[in-house]
Amino acid sequence: MTDVDQIRVASPVGRWVLLTTVLGSSMALLDSTVINVALPRIGQDLGTDLAALQWTVNAYMLTLAGLILLGGALGDRFGRRRVFVVGVIWFAVASLLCGIAPSAGVLVASRALQGVGGALLTPGSLAIIQASFHPDDRARAVGLWSGLGGVGAAVGPFLGGWLVDGPGWRWVFLLNLPLAAVCVPVALRHVPESRDPEAHGRFDVLGAALAALALALVTYALIEVPEQGASVMVIGAALGGVVLGAAFVTVERRRADPMVPPSVFASRQFTAVNIVTFCVYAALGGFFFLTAIQLQVVAGFSALGAGTALLPTTVLMLLFSASAGDLGRRIGPRIPLTVGPLVAATGMLLMLRVGSGASYLWDVLPAVLVLGLGMVTLVAPLTATVLAAVDTGRAGLASGINNAAARAAGLIAVAALPLLAGMGPEAYRDAGEFASTFRRAMPMCAGLLVAGSVIAWWAVRGTPAARTEQEPEPRPACSTHCGVSAPPLEPEPPPRHT
Repeated sequence: MTDVDQIRVASPVGRWVLLTTVLGSSMALLDSTVINVALPRIGQDLGTDLAALQWTVNAYMLTLAGLILLGGALGDRFGRRRVFVVGVIWFAVASLLCGIAPSAGVLVASRALQGVGGALLTPGSLAIIQASFHPDDRARAVGLWSGLGGVGAAVGPFLGGWLVDGPGWRWVFLLNLPLAAVCVPVALRHVPESRDPEAHGRFDVLGAALAALALALVTYALIEVPEQGASVMVIGAALGGVVLGAAFVTVERRRADPMVPPSVFASRQFTAVNIVTFCVYAALGGFFFLTAIQLQVVAGFSALGAGTALLPTTVLMLLFSASAGDLGRRIGPRIPLTVGPLVAATGMLLMLRVGSGASYLWDVLPAVLVLGLGMVTLVAPLTATVLAAVDTGRAGLASGINNAAARAAGLIAVAALPLLAGMGPEAYRDAGEFASTFRRAMPMCAGLLVAGSVIAWWAVRGTPAARTEQEPEPRPACSTHCGVSAPPLEPEPPPRHT
């Protein structure tokens, strides 16, 4: 095929391309949505403390957030299909290592390897769609990809709960192997190769490494301080993370082809919306991490029950996100980005009613529905405003930065919330202790959403507007077609954020 832009959605090749990208992105999405449900059982089987469970979640998000922009740039340079396939294989091998992990340390290391694979395949899935389909069919293809992926997100918690209660938590990871076995040969046979002929310059490997290491050290300090206290290791890690973060900013300012060009933050709208993103997804990341444990340890739900308890949130997103996006375009993003976080915060506060012997219909469902309405109101306008805040040529870069901000927010929240709420290393084994700390953590999550709402009201313009063209700037390492999608609703949800 000489012109990959001529592929149509209704053609046999178009259907194969969609199948491949949906399977690939679903692998990463499934692991993100089901891991929280499996945490209590993982802790029991491997004899771990709360810190190990935090690392089980954060090791994946750490490498994914730190390398996702670099993964998009690699696809642009060396071929999107090639990097996507490498990512799928890498992810599958790492999933196998997770599934057979004999100890918590091996599981955490394998989860970090999973994040590397996710950073290669996640931007590639959407980039393949943008590069392969005829311009007239791209919007429809993206819609089908997003919708089918949303179905996967909805099924994920239910499937994960069933696996944990049935064959065991290891099958949450081993499930990726048959998906990869289908995805890779289909991709090699039916997906056309594409790359960006204008991609040039050196890869910002130093910037990616500095960002990942800074996040890793800060995360280590936050997770380990409850057990180690203000030890030399903890203080050194915290200071090292701050120093490496400052070094990252300095490197990005001086490089000709930076991973995160500082000039993109010249747009007040772009900067403000990314701060709102950080607040929102920090709250959601902490909420889903703690709630999955609360429902099982305190309320007495099974893993399947806990997985399906939050399903209405995803269903609401699937049904009404498009309408919320249309509303945001008509009235501008300021009101949805102000009201949505406040509604979601109300849902989180309603979760304070969930304790021992809680009723799903009277205690859990009202909170989940209110949270879902808040997410419906804010997620689509949030993504649209990020893209509208920069010129069209930097849409891929803007989406990638926003995605990385969302994942980093969840990473920090999962590390910091147990510390701030006073959870001890064995808190998840004691229903009374976990319940009391959960009651302290939920207002913190709600407070993050309120902060995001205030920032949106103060800094976001009433109507989205693309940034006007400025003087020529160096081309970013992640090109227009890096293909990083809106932040997934993970852990989540996270958000649909893939």
